Amino acid sequence: MFRKTYDWVMGLAGSRHAPASLAAISFAESSFFPIPPDVMLAPMVLARPNRAFLYAGLCTLASVVGGLFGYGIGFFLEPLGVRLLEVFGHPEGKAEFDALFDRFGIAFVLVAGFTPIPFKLITIASGMAQFDIVTFIWAAAASRGARFFAVATVLKYLGPTMLQEFERRLNLYTVILLILAVGGFLVLKVFM
Repeated sequence: MFRKTYDWVMGLAGSRHAPASLAAISFAESSFFPIPPDVMLAPMVLARPNRAFLYAGLCTLASVVGGLFGYGIGFFLEPLGVRLLEVFGHPEGKAEFDALFDRFGIAFVLVAGFTPIPFKLITIASGMAQFDIVTFIWAAAASRGARFFAVATVLKYLGPTMLQEFERRLNLYTVILLILAVGGFLVLKVFM
């Protein structure tokens, strides 16, 4: 099962539709979609290392534009924003995130944009908290850009070696990644 999914993603990553798919996933992940764009970015860089930084730039731009869409959901459609935060495991959404913005402000956007914390939560909450939009844009661009360019750089220069090892032990690494993802989600749910 993992092999078929992996082969499909790698095939898509090398296709002519890959950049559009990457942009769509990056946009959607920043506002409502649960899967991070790294799942497309990584195989695309591995398939075409000479385009690594172009893909990272596209991913960053689409993520920031998607973040503005998420911001708009929180700002203009607060009831929908509150509901989305509840769906993603934050029933005290508005009050919880307002307190985080009051306490940490820009650091909250910078850290969340670079880490595996679901960015859509931050974009929607930023709009609901009426966080300064100019500050939001540059913080989102800086943190998302740092993340995606770091991924692209590592994979561009170390990717072929990492890819061979990953393909040899695909099932083991997939299980490890799933455990880490579920564990990370549970930790975030407990502490946020």
